[in-house]
Amino acid sequence: MSTPTPEQVAEVRLLHTDVVDAVSEAVQGKRAVVELVVTCLLAGGHVLLEDVPGTGKTTLARSIAAAVGGSSRRIQFTPDLLPADITGTAVFEPASGEITFRPGPVFTNVLLADEINRAAAKTQSALLEVMAERTVTVDGVGHAVPDPFVVIATQNPVDLDGTYRLPEAQLDRFLMRVTLGYPDPEHEIEVLRPGSGAGVVEKVREVTDPDRVAAVRSALRHIHVADPLLGYVRAIGAATRTEERLRLGASTRALRGLVAAAQAFAAAQGRHYVVPSDVQRLAEPVLAHRLIPTRDALLAGEDPARIVADVVESVEAPRPVPA
Repeated sequence: MSTPTPEQVAEVRLLHTDVVDAVSEAVQGKRAVVELVVTCLLAGGHVLLEDVPGTGKTTLARSIAAAVGGSSRRIQFTPDLLPADITGTAVFEPASGEITFRPGPVFTNVLLADEINRAAAKTQSALLEVMAERTVTVDGVGHAVPDPFVVIATQNPVDLDGTYRLPEAQLDRFLMRVTLGYPDPEHEIEVLRPGSGAGVVEKVREVTDPDRVAAVRSALRHIHVADPLLGYVRAIGAATRTEERLRLGASTRALRGLVAAAQAFAAAQGRHYVVPSDVQRLAEPVLAHRLIPTRDALLAGEDPARIVADVVESVEAPRPVPA
């Protein structure tokens, strides 16, 4: 596998910075979170934004769509939403007498799935194929969605009346789960200030296009990941599978996602190779939402994020080989 040129790495870093800067105009005081979401986008993954109401989840999702350009669609998930409302359906055309496929809103570059846990399980399952394979099958015929394609979903961990928990298969499709949290006092005052640009998605600049994002993703595949780093990622995954506080550890798909995210993160820092700190930084947002604690761990108040941190700390990171 060829190593990316310095120009390609510089292009990744520039694109990452441009999108983060543009989104940060509307989502203020959360640059680290925005950087994670943009890293997920460049890695080719989907992101789940989870937090209490009013913290800017939808604003962040819409701002990402505005900055990336291309097409974007928003679906407000509700209990009466049907799978065909997402994927599309075959319809009869009286004029021609033929049955044609009418694409649903999933045929877009950026799909905003707002409050995804308010739709029933059968509707949530309509996203399983397209999130994993980038195709939609209707009546036995596959239809490819545009490239790039990313799902940015939101859900609230509180106010659970009328919601449906996302199954493990659905959660495993999201490369990262990210929480925004409340802004610090300084930035919250700026958000409250009359005339502030915070939350004004209409003013977010379009700084790139889908073709540029697709080209950058292609270059990211060549970011170097040394064998000891791959062994480190595998050891972290194996440790979650034997962790007594978990009844379901990290899947192989989760570990592949961690490697891809680390490649994107490394390039965003201007490096053509991954280092252990990249893996350590991304382990929690990539792995925590895929893990299932045991009943005893839940009763003890154990948090999957804390468990991931403990696992990463327990696994020895590879050290540089002296020249």
